[in-house]
Amino acid sequence: MNTHVRDHRRALSLALLSLLQFLIAVDVTVVNVALPAIGARFDAGPAALSWVVTGYTLVGGGLLLLGGRLTDLLGRRRMFLLGAALFALASLAAGLAPNLETLVAARFVQGAGEALASPAAMSLIALLYPEPAERAKALGVWGAISASGLVVGVLMSGAIVQFLDWRWIFGVNVPLTAAVLALTPLLVRPDAPRALPSGRLDLPGAALLVAGPLTLVHGVLRGSVAAVLVGAALLAAFVLVEARTPRPLVPLSFFTHRARAVANAATVPLSAGLSGTFFLATLYLQDVIGLTPLQAGLAYLPFCGALLAAIAVVARLIAALGTTNTALLGLLLTAAGLGWLARLPAHGDLWTDVVPGMLGVAAGMGIGLVALQNAALTGVTEDDAGTAAGVQRCVDQLGGSLGLAVLVGMALGGGDPQGAGFRAAFGWAALGVLGTAVGVAVSGRRRR
Repeated sequence: MNTHVRDHRRALSLALLSLLQFLIAVDVTVVNVALPAIGARFDAGPAALSWVVTGYTLVGGGLLLLGGRLTDLLGRRRMFLLGAALFALASLAAGLAPNLETLVAARFVQGAGEALASPAAMSLIALLYPEPAERAKALGVWGAISASGLVVGVLMSGAIVQFLDWRWIFGVNVPLTAAVLALTPLLVRPDAPRALPSGRLDLPGAALLVAGPLTLVHGVLRGSVAAVLVGAALLAAFVLVEARTPRPLVPLSFFTHRARAVANAATVPLSAGLSGTFFLATLYLQDVIGLTPLQAGLAYLPFCGALLAAIAVVARLIAALGTTNTALLGLLLTAAGLGWLARLPAHGDLWTDVVPGMLGVAAGMGIGLVALQNAALTGVTEDDAGTAAGVQRCVDQLGGSLGLAVLVGMALGGGDPQGAGFRAAFGWAALGVLGTAVGVAVSGRRRR
């Protein structure tokens, strides 16, 4: 195969892998604007509706390590196709759900589909583009399309709820995912023959990694100290299981690779700040400034533009500055944006109080997350690419979910959104990301 044909095939494969990740990202945010309509349809209150949002990300994040492990054991294309099929069927079930319980269960299954497909896609990209510079560009494209899905989810949800019906926010996934399933065998090479693994998979570890964050988030949102302690205990039990089981989801020795360990640790507070910003800014735009859902979605267009511009230059930044310095730049830009949002007044203005901070967060997101993803895949091989991708996606998603719970609790502790609550949440998020930047800088100096 000549170079031109190979590059063309790789580009098509990257587009295909990114399309499913785009749909996965859309489903993280698409339900937010639609929640009132869903609640009215099923006569459900905010507490019950919250699981439509958090259930998807927590189950998906908790099972990502199992998905990464299965990817390495059973094959990347197989797991990508299985995850995509599961995601499509769950989307159809969500769109047809006759009650809230069925909808929440379908969202859980959507998260499970993501847990299989996402690490498979990320590891396929890492192996398609083995050179660091090429990989940075490919992950930049993948990250840009994925991150754009978060914004498109808000825009699409407002338009669909206003002009069609909330069920279509899930229904649109079905034909697009069907196209992914049809085209993948044509573009992605088959997996090599693999023997089924001897012994058992680490299912207890996977169960603990789902139950721990679910219990922890439940405790944070409900203000239950007992639930928080139980969640922390379950996560501690997960570490013990991984240390003792002969076939862990992720060997603890994996984290002895300093570059990967630092990248994954830094992803947690960055994702927490980004998830909290997305949710709280949307709430501020509607409940404080008074924008309609569709207007609030359109207000994210500058955010999307800054994000795409940042991702367009991140590969060149990595080549010029190195991965560590590029990650530091992204963290500092994010901290600056969060710091701006930490001064939100009780009755703010979109263009002077919100948009500048959102632009900083968007630029930091585009640069920081891609650089950290690149660092988290340092030195991967055929044997551990899926595990490395699963760990990175897991810390990204669980970090975002846990951070969102904490920041939402800070902002809305009194029940109604208030300016002081928003300022406290954004202020703590800014300090967390800034502290992470200091840690990354110190670690980078020690490595040198």
